[in-house]
Amino acid sequence: MNNMRESPDDIAQGLVGKVVAERYDGHTDDPWEVAGMLRAWMPAGCRVLDIGCGTGGATAIVNEGKSNDVLCIEPDLERAAHARARRLVVHSVAFDEAFIAANGRFNVIMLSDVLEHLPNPSAMLAMIHAALVSEGLLLLSVPNVAHWSVRLPLLFGNFEYAPAGIRDATHLRWFTAHSIRRLMLASGFEVCKFAETAGQHLPEYHRLPWSWLPYRVRHKIAKVGTRWMPGLFGCQHVLMCRRVEATVSEQPAL
Repeated sequence: MNNMRESPDDIAQGLVGKVVAERYDGHTDDPWEVAGMLRAWMPAGCRVLDIGCGTGGATAIVNEGKSNDVLCIEPDLERAAHARARRLVVHSVAFDEAFIAANGRFNVIMLSDVLEHLPNPSAMLAMIHAALVSEGLLLLSVPNVAHWSVRLPLLFGNFEYAPAGIRDATHLRWFTAHSIRRLMLASGFEVCKFAETAGQHLPEYHRLPWSWLPYRVRHKIAKVGTRWMPGLFGCQHVLMCRRVEATVSEQPAL
């Protein structure tokens, strides 16, 4: 079962100009952003699989100093090369039954901004469920389609794809806090922790009228907004989920 395209950037053709493989390489350990959040949640001394590691920037930050045995999957050859330059062990193969049979089960699987690129996210989650040890952890993030930068243009009938960000032209699925929780529960996972990123890197915060404000003020507004109105200001939903033995066959009502 191949849930990951050889080059996910190919599907952006005709929607935007050329997309750059390294466009998501600017990860930091900021506790308000994905890598910083996942680092705080990542246990130490465990076996980790990062599916869709990209250039490996987040992988390196999340596992730094953890003494983890980390294995990565990245189908895009250019991004995989960047990840290997960070001394990560990267396989450019499909994540399927054969991969699990060859590599065994993992204590933690990381899925940072991957589900939104897949035509069948539940199939990926079923494979992850099979690849985790009993009560293993899934650390993941997905963009928040209910972010103000998406809602505001829609009020005026506009939705423009972008080379990166929430409206990335390679995104095939869209999630709110409610829908990602439902998907995880329906896929046999218990949601243990749930948070939103501030998205200080979003290009919208570098355009008018935001660009009139000092850099620190813009970031402060993004953080305060995310704290008090996460559904509106949160850029990404970040989850820590625990594998449960019984997979739920029907989506539960929340």
